[in-house]
Amino acid sequence: MSGHSKFANIKHKKEKNDAKKGKIFTIIGREIAVAVKEGGADPANNSKLRDVIAKAKANNMPNDTIERGIKKAAGDGNAANYENITYEGYGPSGTAIIVRTLTDNKNRTASNVRNAFTKGGGNVGTTGCVSYMFDEKGQIIIDREECETEPDDIMMMALDSGAEDFSEEEDSYEILTSPEDFSSVREALEKENIPMVSAEITMIPQTYVELKDENDIKMMNRIIDLLDDDDDVQEVYHNAEGLIIE
Repeated sequence: MSGHSKFANIKHKKEKNDAKKGKIFTIIGREIAVAVKEGGADPANNSKLRDVIAKAKANNMPNDTIERGIKKAAGDGNAANYENITYEGYGPSGTAIIVRTLTDNKNRTASNVRNAFTKGGGNVGTTGCVSYMFDEKGQIIIDREECETEPDDIMMMALDSGAEDFSEEEDSYEILTSPEDFSSVREALEKENIPMVSAEITMIPQTYVELKDENDIKMMNRIIDLLDDDDDVQEVYHNAEGLIIE
């Protein structure tokens, strides 16, 4: 997926989330809890927490909500223990789907994920069945309209701080990094006040499956929508092309 279509999908997802802030805030709240538990409540000493805070701000989460989440995670010894579980499977026409979840109830999450695949004509597979078709990368998307810095300058900032690739699209810039270098690149751009629409570790397909049949598109969208509505689901990655963004 090019930076352009990724940008369009991000804008669409943000618009959906604006209508139901509770969902995205729940997702980020759980990520904050896990980051604090793993690395402590001080962002200065916890790069994962810094990344989650940046994600929270990109999704317009208020600062006091972020701070409350950190304090709660740091001080609540009885807080739920969230577990990262990844599911892999197939959608219509053999499309590959990866679902990352953060849950305190594995049975509930497994049932909901399986149900979403089934209702969309897909099926959950075994661990590793499709993940080899994706590359894990740090990905930063910048809206051209929101950024006054010249693209060559952004490219040099990114490459100098460890980025692997920089590409220009009609309405956006895309920066790719290794997962290990993602935080340092994001922070370097942040220090230069480069506005980022999205900055996250993601799974990028090596190849795509183009869906042309209307029913396949409908069923694939059904899987994605059901997964997006589940509070336990953090991210959904897939290699389908041809989906209509409504």
